Amino acid sequence: MKRSMLSRSTQIAIAALGHMAEVHKEKGRRLSAAEIAESRDLQAPFVAKILTELSRAQLIEGTRGPGGGYRLARKPGGIALKEIADLFDREDSLYMCPYGKDYCGNGPHCPLHDQIEALNQSLDKFLAKTTLAGFAGTKREAST
Repeated sequence: MKRSMLSRSTQIAIAALGHMAEVHKEKGRRLSAAEIAESRDLQAPFVAKILTELSRAQLIEGTRGPGGGYRLARKPGGIALKEIADLFDREDSLYMCPYGKDYCGNGPHCPLHDQIEALNQSLDKFLAKTTLAGFAGTKREAST
């Protein structure tokens, strides 16, 4: 079983924005929530909910009606994964102290404190330096 340090909402947001980055060079192309969901094998209603939050945060632009849909509000290289994760994951919700959220802050640290802190810092650095540019111009081949 694979585990993730990021919430499901953050994972879906990154997947959705990643698909938008893939088509970003196709000027004017907008994607519907259904297209994005299908491209990543996700549930369309959940993708639509995530897109609403991304729009409120001005990471994407949405247009209603015929020819409408969503596209990135900025170039893929200008959107770091940390900006996305910060919308959906509280900073203290990644890996926390196994003794409870208040243990390490009140008195001696738990036996795993240093390792957990290093893991959180490593993830934070990765999210800060990684942008959607890695998705730009790529097309995932359909599985057969």
